[in-house]
Amino acid sequence: MPEVAKVAEAAEPASAYRLSAPNSPKSPRVCRDAIAALLHANDLHDLADTAKLLVSEAVTNVNRHTDTQLIHIDTLVRDRIATIAVRDGSPERHPYPRDAAPDEEGGRGLFLMRELAYAWGVTWESGAHPTGKHIWFELRDPASP
Repeated sequence: MPEVAKVAEAAEPASAYRLSAPNSPKSPRVCRDAIAALLHANDLHDLADTAKLLVSEAVTNVNRHTDTQLIHIDTLVRDRIATIAVRDGSPERHPYPRDAAPDEEGGRGLFLMRELAYAWGVTWESGAHPTGKHIWFELRDPASP
């Protein structure tokens, strides 16, 4: 039993962060840079580039496809894992991965999320009559068990 106690003591407590940004064409850059800085501050350097790409894609999708006023990004860092949720107040559109044509400029965001994240999904707020959604993804440090 002493081994279990050592493992429990070694794990750092989870840290939760929230970033809010206006729904504007400038927000993808601001959000991706802020999340990268947050991950670097938590010594998750190996996750920063992937997080920047996926946050940029998710925030760009909110900007292009919703009329919500604010975008919220919730990040939970625990045990060398980052879970990032991009939240908007628009329940109308259901995001889904699609096959983009080779000459299309967009349409690859959720495909990239599916390919690069350890896990990802969509969570609806407020049950049967949603008031918004979270596009979330989990990234794990390659050095984590």
